[in-house]
Amino acid sequence: GKVSGKNLNGTKKKTISTLQLDLGGSNANGGDSHRRSTTTFRMYFDRGDLPIKMEYLCGGDKIGWTVDIDKLDYSLYLPLFFDGLSETQHPYKTYARQGVTDLLVAGGEKIHPVVPQLILPLKNALSTRNLEVMCTTLKIIQQLVMSSDMVGPALVPFYRQLLPMFNAFKVKNVNCGDEIDYAQRTNMNLGDLIDETLQVLELHGGEDAFINIKYMVPTYESCYLN
Repeated sequence: GKVSGKNLNGTKKKTISTLQLDLGGSNANGGDSHRRSTTTFRMYFDRGDLPIKMEYLCGGDKIGWTVDIDKLDYSLYLPLFFDGLSETQHPYKTYARQGVTDLLVAGGEKIHPVVPQLILPLKNALSTRNLEVMCTTLKIIQQLVMSSDMVGPALVPFYRQLLPMFNAFKVKNVNCGDEIDYAQRTNMNLGDLIDETLQVLELHGGEDAFINIKYMVPTYESCYLN
């Protein structure tokens, strides 16, 4: 019995330290230990099978699409680009993030039918515990919810898969800094970004959103009360 008691105490303390973020950010191999060795996005990219121009982006915010974005099959390409959100290295992360943004801006009603296929890529990205990847993914979730009226409610059934990471990191006041080139607020920390994302989910998720968020993130307070 003694040993398990000791372990229990150890585990309790450890819980905090195992939630340490990988602050490697854009360094080579940052966060590799926490994710798959390669993403499907990277495989497509390396084979030249993505409808994008292979030009190196240096701080630019446009990628060249070789096909009219309105003609793309969203059920294939949206999950594929979302899969690339787990990437920590250039050029993959750059193309994946900008590709996701472009697709969400242009997608409209083509987005919500694909929502179930976006859950695993989002979960994988949040599970990297890489600060830059997590902050970027939270901004993308907000953008996803705002992309169409039907997306917010469509996400509610998947909170059980997405929100455990929110709960784990909600109290982390780690600064996201300037690591996210297109972040509108450069001084936002991870805890604040999680709160903001939960508010976006609640505001756009319909009447069942709050109770389902509260179930997964007990410390969350409704933004309608403020």
